[in-house]
This record gives sequence, C-alpha cells and structure tokens, in this order.
Amino acid sequence: MNTTATAAGLDPATLTDLLRVAGSPGFDRLTEQLRRTGGCSQPIHLTGATKTIDRATGTLLHHYTTDNEPGGRLRIACGNRRASRCPACAWTYAGDTYHLIRAGLTGDPDKGTPHTIRDHPRVFATLTAPSFGPVHNRPGNRPCRCGTHHPDNAPELGTPLDPDRYDYAGAVLWNNHASDLWRYFTIYLRREIARRAGLTQKAAREQSKVSFGKVAEYQKRGAVHFHAVIRFDGPEGPDTPPPAWATLDLLEDAIRAAAARAEVTVPANEEAGFPSEWVLRWGTQLDVQPIGAFGNGEDLTEQAVASYVAKYATKAAETTGTVDHRIGNKEALVLLDVPEHPRRLIEACLDLHHAYPDRKLRDWAHMLGFRGHFSTKSRAYSTTLGALRQVRADYRAAEQRAALGLPDPDDHPEATTLTLAHWAYAGNGHTPGESWLAANIHRDIQHNRETAREHRAELMDQLALEGTDA
Repeated sequence: MNTTATAAGLDPATLTDLLRVAGSPGFDRLTEQLRRTGGCSQPIHLTGATKTIDRATGTLLHHYTTDNEPGGRLRIACGNRRASRCPACAWTYAGDTYHLIRAGLTGDPDKGTPHTIRDHPRVFATLTAPSFGPVHNRPGNRPCRCGTHHPDNAPELGTPLDPDRYDYAGAVLWNNHASDLWRYFTIYLRREIARRAGLTQKAAREQSKVSFGKVAEYQKRGAVHFHAVIRFDGPEGPDTPPPAWATLDLLEDAIRAAAARAEVTVPANEEAGFPSEWVLRWGTQLDVQPIGAFGNGEDLTEQAVASYVAKYATKAAETTGTVDHRIGNKEALVLLDVPEHPRRLIEACLDLHHAYPDRKLRDWAHMLGFRGHFSTKSRAYSTTLGALRQVRADYRAAEQRAALGLPDPDDHPEATTLTLAHWAYAGNGHTPGESWLAANIHRDIQHNRETAREHRAELMDQLALEGTDA
C-alpha cells in the first residue's frame, strides 16, 4: 500500500479513501457535484428538498430531494475569496474582479459601461504606507542596507534591519486606519479637482464625476497599500463625457495633492502608555501612471491593470507569514510557528487592543490590524460582483429549466410557477479522497479555460491579420 501510494503521489490514507470514493455507488454523481462547484476545496453541505408547482393548476412540475444524493447531501461552493482557503473559489473571485475592473477601463455595455469610456482620462495609482523603520530590500542593482544582494525569494526581505527599533505599534495602527485614510483621500481628491478647475465643489460635481475601483495589497513588511483605477466621467457617470477641463494632468496633480493632505489622528492614551496622539498619513512613495487604450505604445495597458488588480484580490495577510484565521492570544503564535516579524505585528495588535477597544485590534490581529474590504469600487465605476454572480446563477437556472422541460419566463410570460424549498446546513469540507478529486477537477477546469482563452486570442489575431491583408 505504501509503495502504491508513493507512486501515485498520495499518502496511504488519501489513497485508501480515494479508492473508497471511486468504488462507491454515487461516484459519478459526486464527481458531477464537485465539478459544479468548480472543484471547491471547502464546499458547504446541504440537506433538503424543492418542489416546483404550476400555480394555476396546482400540478407538480418537478421535485428534488437530497435523499438521492451521495451521502444524502448537496454540495455547493463556499465562495471564499482567499486563495489560502479555497483556490477554486478564489480563482473565480479573481476572474470576477478582472471583468469588473476591465469593464471600467475598456467599456462593456452588458456591465454598465459604454465603450466611449476609453476616451476618459484614467490613471492607475498606488498609495503606500510610510516607513516604520528600515527593512531588508532589493534596491535595484544596489545591495541592501545590510550589504547583501538578496535573491527574490529571500525570507528576510521586508523584515526590519533592527527589530527592536521598528515601530510595530505605528505599523498596525496605520493598517487599522488605512480604510479611513482612503476615505479622506477621496474627499480631498474631489476638493482638489474643484480647486484646480477654478470651480466650487458643487459646480465641479455638476460637471464631472470621479469613479474608482481599488484593491488592497500587503507589502512584504506587512503594511497595506492600495492600487486604484481612478477615472474622470461626465456628470451622469460613464455614459457622459467629462468636461474639457477634466484632463489627465489635472487628475494626476489632484491625486498627489489629496494624498499629501489626507491624515487620520489617533488619540493619545496616557493610561496605556501612549502620551502623544498618532497622526497617520500616506507614505511618500506615491505612483500615478496613465492608462493607455488599445496598447498605443503605453507602458501600462488596460489588460495589464485589470490583471494586476485581479491578482491581488485573493491575497491577504497570510502572504506575509501570518495565518488566515483569528488568533486569541500570544501563546497561539508559538503553536502556529508564526515568523518573528508578523508575530511582533500581531503582538502589537494584542497589546494595543485595550488602549483602543473600538478599533477591534485583537479581532483583526491575524490581518496585522487591517479591517477594511480588500476590493471596493465607487457606484458608477462599472458592474458589481453580485451582478456577475447573478449572471452565472441565471445561466445555470436556465440550463436546469431546459433540462427539466420547465417553462422559461422570458419565452412564456404567462407561465406562473412556484418553487417551495427547505434547506438545512449539514457540514462542510471533504474527506481526503474527495479533496484530492476536487483539486484535480479544479486544475482541469482552469487548464481548459486557459487553453480556450489562448486559442481565442490566436483566432482573433488571425482574423485581424486576414482583415489587414484584405
């Protein structure tokens, strides 16, 4: 058994359970369920039943119960955005984020934005945290301050040169207030735009609108920074052109001024040993780059921006060495074998909690203090993640109706059906063999979609070339 398991790349327990699953009577149906979840690694298990009835006649059109499912359960995707929790659902989330950001750059009428937004001024801005102490880094061709040329994957990158002098308290307080700092930045941005246009804030709002989509990312040192697409629109949003004064240069200048003005003050706490208030600001490393349409020789393209934002939409603090779940006390850090730098950041959160209980630093210690949303957007930027999920749900519902021969409401508006459902939570997760099967299903789905995407790109290039020759 051990030899066979090793040859298959599996441990004996997983191989034994996989053989059990493969030999079970409901294996085909289980595989179908796992495929419908996209290979989710932590599916939710439900028990229950549904009835679809013709309201006019009372005729039972369809009845479904989980009694006939493998194990008497229906498995649905967990929907977790974290790649550390569920690679399959995180991949779907990243794809949705990509389409959401891209729709606000290239335009997509199905997602609430016209193609004319490509003519609107838009930039890709990165706002970073200030320094809390020197850390090991890779400054171009120069050596680190420690005198070493660190390789890309060096574990010491991002860690302090002198941990005892690093401002851990300031770092976690900054993370904790980063979302508030972003809110102040957006307020000042609109004011700075009006000032540069020579208008009152009310007049500027009547002539233009600023839309954005952003994502938070952890730097190696454990500090959060934000990547944002910021776009000028007309007064009614993306469907209207911005005024003539709303130029790319004005937008960039206003962003830099707003970032310099934004600040958040954390009050002093004498009893906790913090006699002075903390004034939190953005770091000096502000990067603002214009986004080019159609490639046009620009370094930063729409495709690159959307891909970059989607890449970081599924990553959280665990990329710095911390864990992806809450930590109740310092003793747990030893058991979890958390590296020194993230451990000290977590300890700072736990130590500061009693001084600022309203900030819930203990609850968010595993996030190094950050408590905001990783992906946000303004209302007019483009579609929503909920709308994208609803499109998939509607598509699957239409497939199911077609397979069962039920009337389509769009084709038969006179048809009135009533669905009665009762569901109960019955657990989550996989057995070892099911987990291996789900992971392989996810890899197959991902590979097939990437192959199809590559073939589609090749076909589009070929059609474009033929059109040029013609």
